[in-house]
Amino acid sequence: MAIPDQMIEAYDFQGESPDRLPSIDLFRGVVMFLLIGAATQLFDLLLAPPGKACLFLFLGRQFQHSPWNGLRLIDLGQPFFMFISGASMVFSYNKRWSRGETWKSTFLHCLFRAGLLFFFGWALFHVSADDSATRVDLYASVLPQLAVASVGAFLLLKQPLRLKIAASVGILLITELVYRLWPVPGFDQPFVPGKNFGSYLDLKLFGKLSEQNVVSLNIVPAMVYVIMGVIVGGLLMRQGSKLDKLLVLLGAGSMGVVLGLALLLLTPAIRRLETSSFVVLATGLAFLALALGYWLAEMRGLSARSTIFLAVGHNTLLIFLFALSGGALWLGNIAKPFSMSFEGWLGAWGSQILTSLLVWGMMCGICYWLYNRRLVIKV
Repeated sequence: MAIPDQMIEAYDFQGESPDRLPSIDLFRGVVMFLLIGAATQLFDLLLAPPGKACLFLFLGRQFQHSPWNGLRLIDLGQPFFMFISGASMVFSYNKRWSRGETWKSTFLHCLFRAGLLFFFGWALFHVSADDSATRVDLYASVLPQLAVASVGAFLLLKQPLRLKIAASVGILLITELVYRLWPVPGFDQPFVPGKNFGSYLDLKLFGKLSEQNVVSLNIVPAMVYVIMGVIVGGLLMRQGSKLDKLLVLLGAGSMGVVLGLALLLLTPAIRRLETSSFVVLATGLAFLALALGYWLAEMRGLSARSTIFLAVGHNTLLIFLFALSGGALWLGNIAKPFSMSFEGWLGAWGSQILTSLLVWGMMCGICYWLYNRRLVIKV
């Protein structure tokens, strides 16, 4: 498929332009680095180490989604990615408006972009999903959710901060009340798998529930991640000292974590339902993670060529689609003749780990090759 010229952008990496912050690419790159790592099967291998080594088991579990109530490291992947996508929207559309583009033309671009994201999500679902996957799993995946959320967030871009916060609170409050007050027998248990309003809605819409107990209604509360990203993008773009911005990020993140933990007294943190406590807690952690990235990249002078994460952060969509549509398996077939030759020294498990690491490295190498040639494939 030919790639339209407007989807390929070149940047001057001798110095970052004011409409692109290294901290945003660093944050996005770390998140995507971990997400594509899952495609190498490395995290699954960590669940079965020789001798059941506790450290490997602990790391492996952190990269397996929580079965229901709880929060593991991999559970933050989708919230973090949507959050930083919202921050990027602020820089992207303000750049367009500064060039004289109208709100209408940029809104049409937003709709086009959302359509592409949804199409990529749909295509990836049909390429990579197993036989147990349902349409519910499609609508609960990251690209379709980001497509819908980006349109809603765009409509709030020029609105005051108080309206963005009110919209986020309203979204979480409405979904919380719907789950708690839904009166249909058999689906009136808000936080029980398959017995809640989200499951009722999916049964009516699709005639089947997800075996993973996710619900398509997640597309609504997940909008909060992007809206919060828009808020933080506005913060980073405005005039002011870097220290003040860092303190705001730390303060907002700390408040989010404290509030999210407090909400656990009322509502369990369930990623598969995007409950209010989970969304608030994940958003607070996203603010804190971005604060760390901002301190490293903007205040400590992290060089644009000093980390592979920046290279991955420039081509997240490309490497995500490549890794999950069979690219990681293809690279694995290239790596295996070399890595498995060490089986006599490393054992079967060690050689499989080496294969995964080589695949991971090759995918990062693709990003770095594009990065050095100043090519960014975007939507």
